[in-house]
Amino acid sequence: MNRVGKEGEETALVYLKKAGFNILATNYKTVFGEIDIIALDRHITVFIEVKTRSSNAFGHPFEAVTPKKQEKMKRLALYYMKQKKRELPLRFDVLSISVSGSQKKIEHIRDAFEV
Repeated sequence: MNRVGKEGEETALVYLKKAGFNILATNYKTVFGEIDIIALDRHITVFIEVKTRSSNAFGHPFEAVTPKKQEKMKRLALYYMKQKKRELPLRFDVLSISVSGSQKKIEHIRDAFEV
């Protein structure tokens, strides 16, 4: 992971904790891929993709969460839920972070897509 991506994930963790999320896992890896952050928002298990950009030249960060990426996240989430014996409900969020110098703009997209 590059420096901007690592900084974005650290920023996301601080943001989520301040918002009351209970972090369950970061960089959850399986043979199928990785989920950036898994957290609890009250009783809902939330799977969070963090996208960070230092420029919008190639679009806004959240635009990188393509339908293909969404499908992969769904498979990973179902795998996690089965492995950890967690029950529904679950949700998919995207944290879109734009960095400009020392300024960071966070856009939290709740329920970004459905199972």
